[in-house]
Amino acid sequence: MTTRIENRFAKVRAEHRAALVTFVMGGDPDPESSFEIIKALPAAGADLIEIGMPFTDPMADGPAIQAAGLRALAAGQTLIKTLALVSRFRQGDSETPIILMGYFNPIYIYGVERFIADALKAGVDGLIVVDLPPEEDAELCKPALDAGLNFIRLATPTTDDARLPKVLTNTSGFVYYVSVTGITGSAISDHSQVASSVARIKSHTALPVVVGFGVKNAETAETVARGADGVVVGSALVEAVRLSLVDGKATAKTVPAVTGLVGELIEGIRRVHKS
Repeated sequence: MTTRIENRFAKVRAEHRAALVTFVMGGDPDPESSFEIIKALPAAGADLIEIGMPFTDPMADGPAIQAAGLRALAAGQTLIKTLALVSRFRQGDSETPIILMGYFNPIYIYGVERFIADALKAGVDGLIVVDLPPEEDAELCKPALDAGLNFIRLATPTTDDARLPKVLTNTSGFVYYVSVTGITGSAISDHSQVASSVARIKSHTALPVVVGFGVKNAETAETVARGADGVVVGSALVEAVRLSLVDGKATAKTVPAVTGLVGELIEGIRRVHKS
Protein backbone atom coordinates (compact mmCIF):
# COMPACT_ATOMS: atom_id res chain seq x y z
CA MET A 1 0.00 0.00 0.00
CA THR A 2 1.40 3.40 -0.92
CA THR A 3 1.71 6.14 1.67
CA ARG A 4 0.31 9.67 1.58
CA ILE A 5 3.83 10.97 1.02
CA GLU A 6 4.41 8.66 -1.96
CA ASN A 7 1.02 9.54 -3.39
CA ARG A 8 1.67 13.25 -3.07
CA PHE A 9 5.05 13.13 -4.79
CA ALA A 10 3.49 11.01 -7.59
CA LYS A 11 0.77 13.67 -8.00
CA VAL A 12 3.34 16.48 -8.11
CA ARG A 13 5.48 14.61 -10.66
CA ALA A 14 2.40 14.18 -12.83
CA GLU A 15 2.00 17.96 -12.72
CA HIS A 16 5.65 18.35 -13.84
CA ARG A 17 6.72 20.50 -10.92
CA ALA A 18 8.42 20.41 -7.55
CA ALA A 19 6.46 20.02 -4.32
CA LEU A 20 6.00 22.82 -1.81
CA VAL A 21 6.72 21.61 1.72
CA THR A 22 5.63 24.09 4.40
CA PHE A 23 6.84 24.17 8.00
CA VAL A 24 4.88 25.81 10.80
CA MET A 25 5.29 25.47 14.55
CA GLY A 26 2.57 23.52 16.32
CA GLY A 27 0.71 25.79 18.73
CA ASP A 28 2.11 29.06 17.37
CA PRO A 29 0.96 31.66 18.27
CA ASP A 30 -1.78 29.84 20.17
CA PRO A 31 -3.49 26.43 19.69
CA GLU A 32 -6.59 27.69 17.86
CA SER A 33 -4.73 30.03 15.50
CA SER A 34 -2.23 27.26 14.81
CA PHE A 35 -5.03 24.96 13.73
CA GLU A 36 -6.55 27.63 11.49
CA ILE A 37 -3.16 28.18 9.81
CA ILE A 38 -2.54 24.47 9.23
CA LYS A 39 -6.10 23.90 7.99
CA ALA A 40 -5.64 26.69 5.43
CA LEU A 41 -2.26 25.55 4.07
CA PRO A 42 -3.40 22.95 1.47
CA ALA A 43 -5.82 25.30 -0.29
CA ALA A 44 -3.12 27.98 -0.32
CA GLY A 45 -0.76 25.66 -2.20
CA ALA A 46 1.09 23.51 0.34
CA ASP A 47 1.68 19.95 -0.89
CA LEU A 48 3.12 18.57 2.36
CA ILE A 49 3.02 20.04 5.85
CA GLU A 50 5.73 19.81 8.48
CA ILE A 51 4.57 20.66 11.99
CA GLY A 52 7.19 21.60 14.54
CA MET A 53 7.08 19.98 17.97
CA PRO A 54 8.12 22.89 20.23
CA PHE A 55 11.11 22.21 22.48
CA THR A 56 13.00 24.33 24.98
CA ASP A 57 16.45 23.64 23.47
CA PRO A 58 16.10 23.70 19.66
CA MET A 59 19.81 23.65 18.81
CA ALA A 60 19.44 23.44 15.01
CA ASP A 61 16.88 26.24 14.75
CA GLY A 62 17.53 29.86 13.94
CA PRO A 63 15.97 32.84 15.73
CA ALA A 64 12.65 32.80 13.87
CA ILE A 65 11.81 29.16 14.60
CA GLN A 66 13.21 29.36 18.14
CA ALA A 67 10.89 32.31 18.78
CA ALA A 68 7.94 30.39 17.31
CA GLY A 69 8.65 27.47 19.61
CA LEU A 70 8.83 29.74 22.63
CA ARG A 71 5.54 31.41 21.66
CA ALA A 72 3.92 27.99 21.36
CA LEU A 73 5.29 26.77 24.71
CA ALA A 74 4.16 29.99 26.40
CA ALA A 75 0.67 29.39 24.98
CA GLY A 76 0.63 25.93 26.59
CA GLN A 77 1.53 23.72 23.62
CA THR A 78 2.58 20.17 24.48
CA LEU A 79 3.33 17.06 22.44
CA ILE A 80 -0.12 15.72 23.33
CA LYS A 81 -1.68 18.92 21.98
CA THR A 82 0.43 18.72 18.81
CA LEU A 83 -0.85 15.21 18.14
CA ALA A 84 -4.39 16.43 18.84
CA LEU A 85 -3.79 19.21 16.29
CA VAL A 86 -2.98 16.60 13.64
CA SER A 87 -6.00 14.53 14.59
CA ARG A 88 -8.26 17.57 14.27
CA PHE A 89 -6.73 18.44 10.88
CA ARG A 90 -7.38 14.89 9.68
CA GLN A 91 -11.11 15.31 10.31
CA GLY A 92 -11.21 17.60 7.27
CA ASP A 93 -8.23 16.41 5.20
CA SER A 94 -7.36 12.77 4.61
CA GLU A 95 -4.81 13.31 1.82
CA THR A 96 -2.25 15.99 2.72
CA PRO A 97 0.87 14.38 4.23
CA ILE A 98 1.76 15.53 7.74
CA ILE A 99 5.30 15.24 9.07
CA LEU A 100 6.23 16.03 12.66
CA MET A 101 9.62 17.70 12.99
CA GLY A 102 11.65 18.30 16.11
CA TYR A 103 13.93 16.77 18.70
CA PHE A 104 14.08 13.41 20.43
CA ASN A 105 13.84 14.59 24.03
CA PRO A 106 10.07 15.28 24.09
CA ILE A 107 9.42 11.96 22.31
CA TYR A 108 11.65 10.08 24.77
CA ILE A 109 9.83 11.63 27.73
CA TYR A 110 6.46 10.85 26.13
CA GLY A 111 7.54 7.24 25.57
CA VAL A 112 8.63 5.97 22.15
CA GLU A 113 6.08 3.17 21.81
CA ARG A 114 3.25 5.36 23.04
CA PHE A 115 4.33 8.21 20.76
CA ILE A 116 4.46 6.04 17.65
CA ALA A 117 1.05 4.54 18.40
CA ASP A 118 -0.53 7.94 19.11
CA ALA A 119 1.11 9.54 16.05
CA LEU A 120 -0.30 6.86 13.76
CA LYS A 121 -3.72 7.16 15.38
CA ALA A 122 -3.66 10.95 14.89
CA GLY A 123 -2.80 10.62 11.19
CA VAL A 124 0.90 11.50 11.15
CA ASP A 125 2.76 10.22 8.08
CA GLY A 126 6.40 10.83 8.87
CA LEU A 127 8.96 12.05 11.36
CA ILE A 128 12.01 14.29 11.11
CA VAL A 129 14.04 14.12 14.30
CA VAL A 130 17.07 16.28 13.78
CA ASP A 131 19.23 15.13 16.68
CA LEU A 132 19.08 11.36 16.07
CA PRO A 133 21.94 10.22 13.80
CA PRO A 134 21.82 6.88 11.95
CA GLU A 135 23.89 5.31 14.73
CA GLU A 136 20.86 5.72 17.01
CA ASP A 137 18.32 4.13 14.65
CA ALA A 138 17.23 1.59 17.26
CA GLU A 139 15.94 4.40 19.49
CA LEU A 140 13.13 5.62 17.23
CA CYS A 141 13.82 5.20 13.50
CA LYS A 142 13.45 1.43 13.24
CA PRO A 143 10.42 1.17 15.55
CA ALA A 144 8.75 4.00 13.61
CA LEU A 145 9.46 2.36 10.24
CA ASP A 146 8.23 -1.01 11.50
CA ALA A 147 4.98 0.64 12.59
CA GLY A 148 4.42 2.32 9.21
CA LEU A 149 5.73 5.84 9.75
CA ASN A 150 8.18 7.33 7.27
CA PHE A 151 11.45 8.41 8.86
CA ILE A 152 12.97 11.30 6.95
CA ARG A 153 16.65 12.02 7.26
CA LEU A 154 18.61 15.22 6.77
CA ALA A 155 21.63 15.44 4.45
CA THR A 156 23.89 18.49 4.45
CA PRO A 157 26.69 19.97 2.32
CA THR A 158 29.14 18.21 4.65
CA THR A 159 27.54 14.78 4.11
CA ASP A 160 30.15 13.30 1.76
CA ASP A 161 29.84 10.22 -0.45
CA ALA A 162 31.35 8.04 2.27
CA ARG A 163 28.77 9.13 4.83
CA LEU A 164 25.74 9.42 2.55
CA PRO A 165 24.88 5.69 2.30
CA LYS A 166 24.78 5.50 6.11
CA VAL A 167 22.49 8.52 6.25
CA LEU A 168 20.19 7.05 3.60
CA THR A 169 19.92 3.66 5.31
CA ASN A 170 16.44 3.40 6.86
CA THR A 171 15.42 6.75 5.33
CA SER A 172 11.97 6.73 3.73
CA GLY A 173 9.42 9.16 2.30
CA PHE A 174 11.96 11.67 1.03
CA VAL A 175 15.42 13.01 1.77
CA TYR A 176 15.64 16.51 3.24
CA TYR A 177 18.72 18.28 1.89
CA VAL A 178 19.82 21.12 4.15
CA SER A 179 21.30 23.48 1.59
CA VAL A 180 23.47 25.44 4.02
CA THR A 181 25.78 24.52 6.89
CA GLY A 182 24.18 26.30 9.82
CA ILE A 183 20.89 26.98 11.53
CA THR A 184 17.44 27.28 10.00
CA GLY A 185 16.76 30.55 8.24
CA SER A 186 20.31 30.94 6.98
CA ALA A 187 20.62 32.25 3.44
CA ILE A 188 21.61 29.93 0.61
CA SER A 189 25.00 31.27 -0.46
CA ASP A 190 25.14 29.67 -3.91
CA HIS A 191 21.92 28.48 -5.52
CA SER A 192 23.85 26.99 -8.43
CA GLN A 193 25.29 24.38 -6.08
CA VAL A 194 21.84 23.10 -5.05
CA ALA A 195 21.12 21.21 -8.28
CA SER A 196 24.50 19.47 -8.31
CA SER A 197 24.15 18.53 -4.64
CA VAL A 198 20.67 17.10 -5.25
CA ALA A 199 21.98 15.13 -8.23
CA ARG A 200 24.75 13.69 -6.05
CA ILE A 201 22.23 12.53 -3.45
CA LYS A 202 19.91 11.12 -6.12
CA SER A 203 22.78 9.00 -7.44
CA HIS A 204 22.52 7.13 -4.12
CA THR A 205 18.72 6.88 -3.74
CA ALA A 206 15.45 6.70 -5.66
CA LEU A 207 13.71 8.81 -3.00
CA PRO A 208 12.60 12.37 -3.77
CA VAL A 209 15.05 15.01 -2.56
CA VAL A 210 13.62 18.21 -1.11
CA VAL A 211 15.70 21.28 -0.32
CA GLY A 212 15.27 23.61 2.62
CA PHE A 213 16.95 26.33 4.69
CA GLY A 214 17.15 29.77 3.14
CA VAL A 215 14.06 29.78 0.89
CA LYS A 216 12.21 33.00 1.66
CA ASN A 217 10.23 34.10 -1.40
CA ALA A 218 8.91 33.12 -4.83
CA GLU A 219 12.21 33.87 -6.52
CA THR A 220 14.33 31.61 -4.32
CA ALA A 221 11.61 28.93 -4.41
CA GLU A 222 11.67 29.04 -8.22
CA THR A 223 15.46 28.76 -8.30
CA VAL A 224 15.58 25.81 -5.90
CA ALA A 225 12.67 24.09 -7.69
CA ARG A 226 14.79 23.84 -10.85
CA GLY A 227 17.06 21.29 -9.22
CA ALA A 228 14.97 19.64 -6.50
CA ASP A 229 11.91 17.42 -6.14
CA GLY A 230 10.56 19.70 -3.44
CA VAL A 231 11.14 23.06 -1.76
CA VAL A 232 10.86 23.47 2.02
CA VAL A 233 9.93 26.82 3.53
CA GLY A 234 9.83 27.30 7.29
CA SER A 235 11.51 30.36 8.78
CA ALA A 236 9.81 32.73 6.33
CA LEU A 237 6.39 31.34 7.28
CA VAL A 238 6.89 31.50 11.04
CA GLU A 239 8.26 35.02 10.58
CA ALA A 240 5.06 35.90 8.71
CA VAL A 241 3.16 34.72 11.78
CA ARG A 242 5.30 36.88 14.08
CA LEU A 243 4.89 40.00 11.96
CA SER A 244 1.09 39.60 12.03
CA LEU A 245 0.87 39.59 15.82
CA VAL A 246 -0.13 42.52 18.02
CA ASP A 247 1.23 42.37 21.56
CA GLY A 248 2.11 38.74 20.90
CA LYS A 249 -1.47 37.80 20.02
CA ALA A 250 -2.98 36.57 16.76
CA THR A 251 -4.93 39.04 14.66
CA ALA A 252 -7.22 38.89 11.65
CA LYS A 253 -4.04 39.20 9.55
CA THR A 254 -2.32 36.09 10.95
CA VAL A 255 -3.75 33.34 8.75
CA PRO A 256 -3.77 35.47 5.56
CA ALA A 257 -0.13 36.46 6.19
CA VAL A 258 0.87 32.81 6.01
CA THR A 259 -1.44 31.71 3.22
CA GLY A 260 -0.52 34.74 1.14
CA LEU A 261 3.16 33.86 1.29
CA VAL A 262 2.39 30.21 0.51
CA GLY A 263 0.47 31.35 -2.56
CA GLU A 264 3.46 33.38 -3.76
CA LEU A 265 5.84 30.47 -3.14
CA ILE A 266 3.77 27.94 -5.10
CA GLU A 267 3.49 30.43 -7.97
CA GLY A 268 7.26 30.60 -8.11
CA ILE A 269 7.56 26.82 -8.06
CA ARG A 270 4.96 26.40 -10.78
CA ARG A 271 6.98 28.62 -13.09
CA VAL A 272 9.44 25.72 -13.36
CA HIS A 273 8.09 23.02 -15.66
CA LYS A 274 9.80 19.68 -15.08
CA SER A 275 9.97 17.11 -17.87
